Amino acid sequence: MEPSRSAASEETGAVAPPHTAPKPIELSPSSAHNAPKAVTPAHAAPEVQSPAQHAFSDEGEASARDARREALRAAPTVMVSACLLGEACRYDGRSQRSERVLAALEGKAVIPICPEAAAGMGIPRPPVDLAGGTGVDVWAGRARALTRETREDRTAAFQDGAQQALEAARRFDVTVALLKEKSPSCGSQRVYETGVLRPGEGITTALLRADGRTVVSDEDL
Repeated sequence: MEPSRSAASEETGAVAPPHTAPKPIELSPSSAHNAPKAVTPAHAAPEVQSPAQHAFSDEGEASARDARREALRAAPTVMVSACLLGEACRYDGRSQRSERVLAALEGKAVIPICPEAAAGMGIPRPPVDLAGGTGVDVWAGRARALTRETREDRTAAFQDGAQQALEAARRFDVTVALLKEKSPSCGSQRVYETGVLRPGEGITTALLRADGRTVVSDEDL
């Protein structure tokens, strides 16, 4: 994985020198190079479709997984969950550094992102589950993102982080994102709904897919 030599990388400093973990893009209001807090009218958030569009048979899912892998191989620039790169930005203050992910990114420009940290939720932060459905349902107003213990509603913060990820993808012309599975933001195949792991996608993944971006799970590798 090489540092990006594009103007985008120079603008944000998002990609670190070789052999170091890239730093997450700083998308908080205090940064001079922030993405907007909300999607601007000229780049309105796409309409998130029904979960049925992502349902596959076993054979169909295998074919879809191969297509996602091929898209990742072909992409010169990839948005990546920062925790997979070794950044300690998970809800528990730890990382999920993945050597398989790092190998898959060799030679590519990388845009690290943590939607929850970008939305100002802090590190560490209370764990959050989806309630009432998956990420698609959240955008449709049928589901929410609630803290696991106190049931505090964090839906707006999760949507904010997702919109910032989408703005970064648009700004840097990212067509493929490699994201952490099971996350309420980044999960692309399975997410926790009220403590139960079920098929579905997270809030950020749903928005990126609705905008035509390919989302690859770290478990696809």
